[in-house]
Amino acid sequence: MLKNIILLLGITLILSCEGTKEENIGLTTITKWQEDKKSAISITYDDGIINQFTVAKPIMDKYQIPGTFYVITGKIAGSKKGKFIGRPKAEIIQETKLIKTNKENFFERASLIAFTGTTEAIDYHSRVGSLYEAGKIQKAYQLLDEGYLKIRRGEIRNLDKVIHHDNVVDTTTWDDLKVYAQEGHEIASHTVTHPRLAVLDEANLLYELEQSKKDVEQYLGKQYTFSAECPYGTENERVMEYAHKLYPSLRNRMPEPYLEEINRSSKKSPETSEKEYVQWQRGPLTNIGLEEMKDWIDRCAAQDNIWLVLVFHGINGIGWEPKTDKELEAYFKYIHDRRDQLWVATFADVTKYIRARKSTKIESVDHGKSIQINISSTLDPKVYDVPITLKTYIPKNWKRISINENQIISTVATDTIGNYITYSILPGNKEILLREGI
Repeated sequence: MLKNIILLLGITLILSCEGTKEENIGLTTITKWQEDKKSAISITYDDGIINQFTVAKPIMDKYQIPGTFYVITGKIAGSKKGKFIGRPKAEIIQETKLIKTNKENFFERASLIAFTGTTEAIDYHSRVGSLYEAGKIQKAYQLLDEGYLKIRRGEIRNLDKVIHHDNVVDTTTWDDLKVYAQEGHEIASHTVTHPRLAVLDEANLLYELEQSKKDVEQYLGKQYTFSAECPYGTENERVMEYAHKLYPSLRNRMPEPYLEEINRSSKKSPETSEKEYVQWQRGPLTNIGLEEMKDWIDRCAAQDNIWLVLVFHGINGIGWEPKTDKELEAYFKYIHDRRDQLWVATFADVTKYIRARKSTKIESVDHGKSIQINISSTLDPKVYDVPITLKTYIPKNWKRISINENQIISTVATDTIGNYITYSILPGNKEILLREGI
C-alpha cells in the first residue's frame, strides 16, 4: 500500500520503493498545464486601442479565446489624468537655460518634458528614455537639452496639455471594459500615460504605477490588479523594483527561478531552454506573416514547457504595427482548432496556475477501497483562484470514480505507470476522497 505521496514545489517524492503499477495507486501530481494540455498561450494587447475591442475581441469571442488587454487608464473618462508632480514648471525650464542636464537633474527634467506641450515634447521624452535604457546616457542628456531649448524658444508651445500615446479616436469607457471583463477577458494596467518609466523620478514613477492601479480597482475590481505591463516592455531594474511591489505579476519580467523568459526582441529558440517553464514572448508585427505566426503555435504543441505570450498592438490601421482583421480571423481559428493540445488563457490565469502548482503540497494515502488526498498551499486562495488539474493513479479495476461523493469521472487513461484520472480543483487547503463509483 502506498502512503505519503508528496508533491512539494512541483517535485514528486514517493516515500516507498519502486515496484509494480499497483504500488503506484494514489500517486497524485499536478499537471504542468491546466487539463493536462501540452502548452499554454496568452494573447495580450497593449495600449487599449479602440480596434482591439471593436475588431479583435469579437473574433476572439467567436472562437471562445480570452484575451488580456493592458489599457492606458489616463485616456479613459473618469480616470485620473496624467500630470507632472514636482516643482513649478517655469522654474525647471528656466534652470535648463543655466545648467545643462546631468545625473542630478535628469530624472526631473525627463519627467516634466512630456507635460510641456505638443506631441513633439512627448516624442522627446520617449526618445530620451530609449537612449537612456540603451545605456547612451550622455546622448540622452544632450537630446533633453535640445528639447528644452526648443521649449524656451517657443518652438514647443506650453499648452499645459497631455497628448496621449495613442490616437484621439479611442473611445472605450470603463462600462465597456467592465462588460469585457465579465465576458472572461482580463483588463489590466498599462500605466496612466504610457511614459518611459525608466527616466521618471520617484514621485512621477509611483504616480503612473499607483494611480493606474487605483483606477482599475475602482472601476473593475481588485482582481484585475494582479498583472500589469510597464510600457515599451521595459526591464529597467529600478522600474521593476517599484512595479513588483505593487503588482503580483508583470508581463515585463517574472523572476521565478523555474521559468526562463525569452522576450520579443530575442532570437533564442525556446526549445533550447532547460527550465521547467519557458515564457516565450512574440510580437506579431505588420511584416510578420501568418505562416511564421502559425509556426509559433506548432512549436508549442511539440513541447511541454512553452508558454507562448503574444503581444499585439495596432489593428486595422490604428495603432503601432497593426495587423488586419483577416489575419486575426485566420490566426485565432488556427489556435482554436488546436485547443485539444493547447491551453489558451489570460496572462493572469497562466501565472496563477504555474505558481499554484509550484507551491502546492500533496499527501496521498491508498486505503484500498478509497484514496485520500490532502492538498495545501501557501498562496492566498482569494487571489490564486484558477483551478489546478490533478492526476491521480487508480486501481486498474476502477471504471467509474467518484470525487468527494459529488462528481463522477468515467474517463480513465493509461500510461507507463498505470491507470489514472485527471480532474480540476481550486487550490487551497482541502481533502479529496476518491472511491470507485457505481
